[in-house]
Amino acid sequence: MNASGSGTPSPMVFDSVVAAETEALYTTPDIVATRVAVFQAVSPRGGDSILDLGCGPGFLLRDFAKAVGPTGRVVGIDSSDPMLALAATRCAGLDNVRLERADALQLPLDDGAFDAASVVQVYAYVGELDRALAELRRVLKPGGHAVLLDTDFSGVVWESGNRDRMRKVLAAYDRHVAWPDLPRVLPRQLAKAGFRLMRCLAVPIVTANYHPNTYVHGLARIIRRFVTARAGIAADEADAWLGEMDALERDSAFFFGLNRFLFVARRL
Repeated sequence: MNASGSGTPSPMVFDSVVAAETEALYTTPDIVATRVAVFQAVSPRGGDSILDLGCGPGFLLRDFAKAVGPTGRVVGIDSSDPMLALAATRCAGLDNVRLERADALQLPLDDGAFDAASVVQVYAYVGELDRALAELRRVLKPGGHAVLLDTDFSGVVWESGNRDRMRKVLAAYDRHVAWPDLPRVLPRQLAKAGFRLMRCLAVPIVTANYHPNTYVHGLARIIRRFVTARAGIAADEADAWLGEMDALERDSAFFFGLNRFLFVARRL
């Protein structure tokens, strides 16, 4: 596994195919549970202004908009046009929603504009983490809070009869982010950026099943596409790796687990 912030990432391209796959992943019970944890940590109230940075297909954005009501507002930021199109469809008819195409390093937003922000699976992709956190701090009101959730990819537990191949594929997948183990460094990075860490907790995904209504089923297909297209894994090797998942499921031998980590930080 790559060390945080090291190596040369080959970023995931969130085109229409990946956007559609991501939307499908977000409907699985595994990710619904994660979304509930983030929503509860943000704790939106009527009249709040909330930023959803990396809003993706707009599930949280819609929930926030309904929670803050007509006197509040939510802004969704994403760098992917296909993701923004999905979010626009999902939030159609909600007049308190605004969508903007931008990245985390240059937010088209006023200083001190938001009571709270949600940042889910975003900063792992951003090499200039200090700059991104400074932007987040800038747009939050003094005393406002941010909820950040990211995955420690180095902690994935994934059964395989060919563990060398599994390690090779997962190491190749590390290249899709700049920070594959971002949660390990976030506390000190947040403090450096002018935040006080209020709370952190693990949000695990654990399953002994492999079928279309699990997060790992969709993730495996995204990994297969990425490592063959952008990380140098031969298609036949990736196909063998992917095919093993079905075999393990048939033998009642499948297991997958990872931890996502949720941080609540207050702007000083």
